[in-house]
Amino acid sequence: MSPTSKNKPKSGPSRFAPGNPGGPGRPQGSRNAASLMLDRLADGEAQAILADVMAKAKGGDLKAAEMILARVWPQRKGRPVALSIPPIATPEDVVTALSAVLTAVGDGRLTPDEATLVSGLLETKRKALETVEIEHRLCKLESKKS
Repeated sequence: MSPTSKNKPKSGPSRFAPGNPGGPGRPQGSRNAASLMLDRLADGEAQAILADVMAKAKGGDLKAAEMILARVWPQRKGRPVALSIPPIATPEDVVTALSAVLTAVGDGRLTPDEATLVSGLLETKRKALETVEIEHRLCKLESKKS
């Protein structure tokens, strides 16, 4: 196929209607045939399988215990972060708090990913403070106007 042939408009009838290049797609809520087959295989056996895995876990099988605990007590997505941040009462205080976050990254107390998450929280706080400040200023202007 030459490089220019793929840029030419198609002529003749097309399989898909204009504006719908991918076709109708899969119906909403439909399930994969393999998933349906596995569900049928496990139908009625789930209790027996769970009892077997529980017995193995109680018998000292660490892999079985890990499987059960992973369902009952999911792994944490993050870790608590101990970080000393000064109180934030104004948008300007966020700059000081961000400096503390960057210092913690430089010292190795926070990973860059953790710092990004904490910085996002600080940004949300800054926006909230600015919104309240703008609201107060607007109220003052409106009260002077009346």
